[in-house]
Amino acid sequence: MKAAVLTEFDARPEAADVTLGDILPQEVRVRTAASGVCHSDRHGQTGGIPSMPVPTILGHEAAGEVLEVGSQVTSVRPGDHVVVAPAASCGLCEWCSKGHPQHCSDQGRVRAPGLGDRLTLDGRGVGQFVGVGSFAEEMLVQVTAVARIPKEMPLDKAALLGCAVITGLGAIRHSAQVRFGDTVAVIGCGGVGLSAVQGAALAGASRIIGIDRMASKLEIARTFGATDVVDASTTDPVQAVLELTGGVDHCIEVVGIAATIEQAFGMLRTRGTATVVGLPHPGDTLSLPASAMLQEKRLQGSRLGGTQLRVDAPLYAEMYLSGRLDLDPLMGSTVSLADVGDALEEIDTASAARTIVTF
Repeated sequence: MKAAVLTEFDARPEAADVTLGDILPQEVRVRTAASGVCHSDRHGQTGGIPSMPVPTILGHEAAGEVLEVGSQVTSVRPGDHVVVAPAASCGLCEWCSKGHPQHCSDQGRVRAPGLGDRLTLDGRGVGQFVGVGSFAEEMLVQVTAVARIPKEMPLDKAALLGCAVITGLGAIRHSAQVRFGDTVAVIGCGGVGLSAVQGAALAGASRIIGIDRMASKLEIARTFGATDVVDASTTDPVQAVLELTGGVDHCIEVVGIAATIEQAFGMLRTRGTATVVGLPHPGDTLSLPASAMLQEKRLQGSRLGGTQLRVDAPLYAEMYLSGRLDLDPLMGSTVSLADVGDALEEIDTASAARTIVTF
């Protein structure tokens, strides 16, 4: 199969012929229909995850059709349409048992020693970014990384359920647990941030403030339910939010740099919570006012929105089909596999919410 292979950090992924290994009992082979291009892919490409092996295939939010299932797989069958996400879990460890599969200690992102490589290039093993590797014509993944969805769901939009939507909307539902009437600010209005804005609207937040440095993304935020927007390229966002609200109950940070995390904390009212969704770089540190602890302000993280993939992805698909969840404004340009390198390089300046690789 054809795949865009990253051979070293800071390089461009290049098209190559990759060989799939034999399927194991708990694996699923999926023909890729669409894959979103996410900041996390760029994060991995530029060395933000030093432990990531190379060569590897980036891409981690995808949708497609099941081609083959392992002998022990019963949850999906060939012909099913599925969302593929970096949400595999064993279902047995302490974290899975506590209802937090995003922290599973045995996610099956790579095969156990002695079981061979899922993918090879010229006889050498090729990694799959966070166990998915969706910038490829096919994916061979752990069965718990897939969730079956209705066949009526358009697969290009379904791909967004693999990361952007489950992470952003999930941060509102599961991590922050925004309640009816709460005030919410969202820093970063890309695909994940816009999903958080829409999630806040669905939760009944009384005021939703979208914050970004690009006016085009702020306009999309308004379509998703933002009651106010702040252009951080011209305005101090903390001061703007404090002037608008006196401080918010929740701030969802989706950028992943120290400065914006500190801003998120600075926007809170008494007993407010800042939820960090963005991916910081290794070694990043924060400086926060210790006196704010007396106001019972909280700072917490959110990993993949605390998502239960096989519950949440089908739910969001059904909500889209019934007109209760809007995904269309998240769709940006559509590119081919050969254009993945360009899409990654342009991600920080792209005015669209999500670039989609189609096959």
